[in-house]
Amino acid sequence: MKIEIRSPKTESEWEAYYDLRYRILRAPLNKPRGSERNDKDATGVHFALFEEDSIKAIARLDQASETIAQVRFVAVEDNSQGSGFGRLIMEATEDFAMKRGDTKMVLHARDYAVDFYLKLNYLLIEKSHLLFGVLQHYLMEKEFSK
Repeated sequence: MKIEIRSPKTESEWEAYYDLRYRILRAPLNKPRGSERNDKDATGVHFALFEEDSIKAIARLDQASETIAQVRFVAVEDNSQGSGFGRLIMEATEDFAMKRGDTKMVLHARDYAVDFYLKLNYLLIEKSHLLFGVLQHYLMEKEFSK
């Protein structure tokens, strides 16, 4: 099994990337296609975990401030959850952020994902917002060691 983490390159890879983002993060909330995209897609750094030729996990890294990175849109294919792919995609975003010079990573975790991020040594800071008025999110952060 060959695993590679990189940004999508071809049109079909980008379609698969956004399709996974939609199916895992928006479809369960009955949101329309297109709701999985936003203006910051143009400036974010996109990560896709490929197993052979299939995308199994994704994330987008944004620059929240001069030295703070924010990871968003983290998703793992339903049949691949629990496989370690979520950890691998998060490690890739953290490595990139540290190499870029960021000192901290922040994220807003869905209520059911908080335990996953706690296992990756993120600290739970506070209740943040309700996505679409229904899904509780929590602000979490991780300081990078120097």
